[in-house]
Formats: sequence, structure tokens, C-alpha cells
Amino acid sequence: MVPVIQIWNLAGIKFSVNKSNLVNCRPYSYQEKARMTNAVEIKNLCKDYDKLVGLNNITLNVQEGTIYGLIGPNGAGKTTLIKALVGSLKPTTGSVSVLGLNPLRDRWKLRKQIGYMPQTPALYDDLSAKKNILFFGSAQSNTGLEKKTNDILEFAELTNRANDLVRTFSGGMKKRVSLCCALVHQPKIVFLDEPTAAIDLHLKLQSWKLFRKLANDGVTLFISTHLMDEALLCDKVAILRNGKILIVDTPQKILERGKTTLTISEKGETKESIIDSTPDSLAKELQRFGLKENITCITLHPDTIESIVLTIISEKEKQEKK
Repeated sequence: MVPVIQIWNLAGIKFSVNKSNLVNCRPYSYQEKARMTNAVEIKNLCKDYDKLVGLNNITLNVQEGTIYGLIGPNGAGKTTLIKALVGSLKPTTGSVSVLGLNPLRDRWKLRKQIGYMPQTPALYDDLSAKKNILFFGSAQSNTGLEKKTNDILEFAELTNRANDLVRTFSGGMKKRVSLCCALVHQPKIVFLDEPTAAIDLHLKLQSWKLFRKLANDGVTLFISTHLMDEALLCDKVAILRNGKILIVDTPQKILERGKTTLTISEKGETKESIIDSTPDSLAKELQRFGLKENITCITLHPDTIESIVLTIISEKEKQEKK
């Protein structure tokens, strides 16, 4: 029987290698779907605050049914961009279309179709968690609101505290309630500004399971985050810095910009090489060793998404200084 070595690296690539040096590589990604319609279209969007530039000529298209990640450091313009998309901020120049509507001119029609979770929960502290959700849900003329509210409370594991006043909640629990308010009316597109910051790991995992289910059902999610591990869970990622888009690509393609350290142990001797984080590069390197039976251990240490993003930002800063 021909032995097979299977290797997963942190860039999300699966490599299957057999003794005859045949290497098959495939990206590990979520199921691809044919999408023809853009849920969001942004063209040459700018926002100036006197001498401060908040957004600098942003152009983006976000397809329906995708999870679109917006990442970047504090002050990059992530929240400003989301506010422009939900109609709570007037751009200086440029155009924005969300679900085919203008966020400012068609604000009342659009708001019934979108969900928005701000970075800081906008809740009524003197109301219970359930009454907050009912209040925001009723603003959308929601049918079956009582059941939807109970269902979303159960998802967020807030049923036992549904009738407690929000002012008694921790920051993480307020995030849970805020997320419920954004989703209870079953919107077509959801804008989430740092949705899982300051919440526990269990709810974070549960939230992303829900995000993926929503996307599979055709809901578009536009998520701002500074958590690089969450960027890997998105279908597409835009890196923002100083109001500018540095790069737009899939998480897989961004990871392939980094390097992978390959360590091979053979007869007690360890050999290490640094290669590109691509299937072809690993295949060539392994073929160089012939995949002998006495190769007992192969370890991969690719660059992290954090280091790659920092490198992209650093290279951009160097170019601007020239």
C-alpha cells in the first residue's frame, strides 16, 4: 500500500503527498457559490473632517450572501465606512448603494432590510434584555416578533436573564443583546462593528456559526474587526489603513503572501527551509527530498495573518515615504 502523508498548514492548505512524489494540493475554503448581484457598491467614497481624512477614495463591491471582513488598526476608518453604509453619516464625495438603495435618500426603506450592531452597544439600560429586543424589532413592523425574540434570546444564551435590566449586564452580555437587536427582524444585510470583541470564546464560536448559516441562506454580512483570526473566517477581506484600501482579496490569497517554515527530521538530523505559503512551493520542496520512508516528521510554521497584515502596512508606509 502506498503511504500517504497529509499536511495541514495554518494557511488553510491541505497537501496530500504519496511515495511516488505525486502531490495534490487544494485550498480549504467554504463552499463556493455563484453570486451575480452586489449587495453593496461603493465608488470613490471620501469623508473629510476638516483637515482630517476619514475615508480616502474607497471603491468596493460586496456580493450577496458573503461574509465580508473589514480589518485594520484603530483609526483606519472602519467605523466611518460602516456609518456611511447604514446612512448615519454623509460622505464628502463619492457614491454608495446598499441593496440597490441610497443609504441617505432611501434611508427609511433601507433600514427595514438591514441590521446594524454598533461598536458600543446602543441599548436602553432601564429596559430588560427582552424589552430592548422587542423595542428595536417593533421599529421594523416585525411579524411574529415575540417568537423571534425568544428564539434569538435562546441562541445568545440569555433566556435566563431575559427579564433582567441591561444596566446589570457585563460588557460582553450587552454585546449579546446588541447582536440580538441587529438580527431579530431577519435583515437581508447585517453590518457588525467589532461584534465579538469582549465576549467569551463560546459565544464567539456560536456567533460565527450563526454568521455562516446566515450567509448560506443568502444574507450578506459586513463585519469590521481587528481580530485577525476572525478575518480567516470571512469570504473576502479588505485591509484598511488611514482611510485607504490597501488590498482586497480572499483570506487564502492574503496568507499566501507570507512564508512557511518547513522542518524535516530524517535519521535524527533536522533540516529547515523557508518557502512561499503556496501549494506549488511546498510540493517542489518535498519532491526535493524524495519523500523517503525514513522521513518521520514534517512540521509547517507559516506566517500568521497578523504578521502578514503588519508587513503589508509597513511596506505601504515605506512606499509613501519615498
